Amino acid sequence: MLEKIASLRALYPKQYWLLFWGMLFSMVGSSMIWPFLMVYASERLQLPMTQTASLITINSTASLIMTFAAGQITDIAGRKPVMVVSLITNAILYSLLSHADTYASFAILMGLLGASNPLYRVGANAMLADLIPPEKRADGYALIRLSDNAGIAIGPSIGGFLAAASQYLAFYIAGAGLFLYGLLVLFFAKETLPQKVNADTENPTSKDGYARILRDTSFVSVVLNSTFGMITASFIWVLLPVYATQELGIPKQFYGFVPATNATMVVLLQVLITQWTKRRPPLRMMALSMVFYAVGVGSVVLGKNFWGVWTSMVIITIGELIIAPTGSTFVANIAPEHMRGRYMSIYSLTWSMSIGLGPMIGGLLNDNIGPPYIWIGGLFIGLTSMTFFFLIERVFYKNVPMLSL
Repeated sequence: MLEKIASLRALYPKQYWLLFWGMLFSMVGSSMIWPFLMVYASERLQLPMTQTASLITINSTASLIMTFAAGQITDIAGRKPVMVVSLITNAILYSLLSHADTYASFAILMGLLGASNPLYRVGANAMLADLIPPEKRADGYALIRLSDNAGIAIGPSIGGFLAAASQYLAFYIAGAGLFLYGLLVLFFAKETLPQKVNADTENPTSKDGYARILRDTSFVSVVLNSTFGMITASFIWVLLPVYATQELGIPKQFYGFVPATNATMVVLLQVLITQWTKRRPPLRMMALSMVFYAVGVGSVVLGKNFWGVWTSMVIITIGELIIAPTGSTFVANIAPEHMRGRYMSIYSLTWSMSIGLGPMIGGLLNDNIGPPYIWIGGLFIGLTSMTFFFLIERVFYKNVPMLSL
């Protein structure tokens, strides 16, 4: 066993493992909050679902705007500075969020969080792509997801009980985890920005800016369809906690085990699933993931208790295991080296845009037709996205190599 661990450590540089362990500890803290944030806001504000869900839209809109700047900043200033700024800023904002008690205060803090998050996400993805050679990227991203989700497996299980007892403590622990990770990156990480990138980006508004990426029709089509498909995931992560606690009567301390199941599956299965997916056409794997998302979100309407919701999460997680490292590796492989940060930032918009659109769409379905129609709508969205992934492959990426090549 020790020999296997040593051989695994030798596959990647030391800085990769700094990101691996830092992600684990920071996610233990922050994942105590997110599964229950909408429940917390809903109980505190006592507003209709659509209005409460608009807080997530504010968060994602700010994230969407900042993501464009984050990619350019990351390719010019470097990966490390933007990561440190994001982590420490988020730590402060989580602490302040525990005292929010009006819609305006929630909106301001959620907007600031949205603006801060892309800096870390884009910087870390670009740093990983700098550190890992192409043939190891699929496995490398899979291991980082394992670390990320190991933290998520632990966090919500603790957070559910903390949320029932003390919301403040959960927010403070989340802030402490992010602050500690920020210090680790500040003092121990080294900048990975390739030297020739500095020369290529002296003029950030040159032909290699975002305009060139947006003219890449094939890549943009992947981003748009990924965004549409991931609306199903936003239903699960933002609206399912509210639906489960308010419509099905599942206590918060028990619901915490639902997102923990997602994370546990990632820890146990991500590397194994990636070994299978990396040998297959990436767009087809992304289409397959949408099948699981569609079936998983649609099955929520059939669940009447904890185990029904738990089963839906298991199905959805299989889709996540397929698409997450596949998408990131696909983008890292097709992006020009000197524009890697910007390609990553555009691709990261898929989550920002979907989590901005999804809760509002789900809130409208909930308030105007009925709660079950959230999940019926998600089923339709997932299946439609699956169809378009197949079409995109046929039109643009018919001869794209496997991720492991």
